[in-house]
Amino acid sequence: MKTYVFPGQGSQFPGMGKELYEQHESVRELYEQANELLGYRITDVMFEGSAEDLKQTKITQPAMFLHGMGKVYAAGEAFQPEAVAGHSLGEFTALVAAGALTFEDGLSLVYQRAMAMQKACEMTEGTMAAILGLEDEVVEEVCGQISGTVVAANYNCPGQLVISGEVEAVEAAVEKLKERGARKAILLPVGGAFHSPLMKPAQEELEQAIAATPLVAPSCPVYQNVTAEPVTEPEEIRKNLIAQLTGPVRWTQIMRNMIRDGLSEYIEVGGNGKTLRGFIMRVDRKIPNSAL
Repeated sequence: MKTYVFPGQGSQFPGMGKELYEQHESVRELYEQANELLGYRITDVMFEGSAEDLKQTKITQPAMFLHGMGKVYAAGEAFQPEAVAGHSLGEFTALVAAGALTFEDGLSLVYQRAMAMQKACEMTEGTMAAILGLEDEVVEEVCGQISGTVVAANYNCPGQLVISGEVEAVEAAVEKLKERGARKAILLPVGGAFHSPLMKPAQEELEQAIAATPLVAPSCPVYQNVTAEPVTEPEEIRKNLIAQLTGPVRWTQIMRNMIRDGLSEYIEVGGNGKTLRGFIMRVDRKIPNSAL
């Protein structure tokens, strides 16, 4: 039994899923179903599009979801998770892989999420910045001192935290964090302030869709972003999923809690196969990890 982890945006690459599509009939059927459900051939962008094409939120999110699910379908009966978790968008893939959501409902929510986030980005200009080499508490403290909206958004691994918010507030926090000794504090080339209060309009839009979507108990515990704890109760999963858009991704805490709970082998599913494994190594170098 293994623990499977699913990455979010940033792990995409040109040509993603093409090999899976060509080699596995089950994946081919799944991807064609997705093309039909979405109303356009996302596989054309995944297989032939440029890195720039794949960077668009409305493309990246469903593409990453499909790539992860393609890997799960290709694995077949060998996919027997002891627990799952997903980073940001990856949480939706994890929930479908664990049977809490159907593939169709998962894809629909991911696409609605992407469009709602795109809209929220256009409403208020926001950005994000990666902070390296400081304790989480120092970053949280500095964000709390800045006027305007800037919050800790992605707790990726020890010594790496991404902040998110209004452009001026994030820029001010970056300067102050450099003064506090950050090894690096750099603005990220993103379209908006994900996992911050600026995503509230997207959260309100998505909340109705999530509330109307059937959810069942997953086949194994799902460690969710906003609490970092294992969850199996459908209504608790639903509540956490709604909170996820404006809440932080507590990946460092998820990894520590998984280790606490005795989970000892980790497999990254989807994307470039390196992103979450890199974070895992920063938590504990001795933990066996691989990519599906």
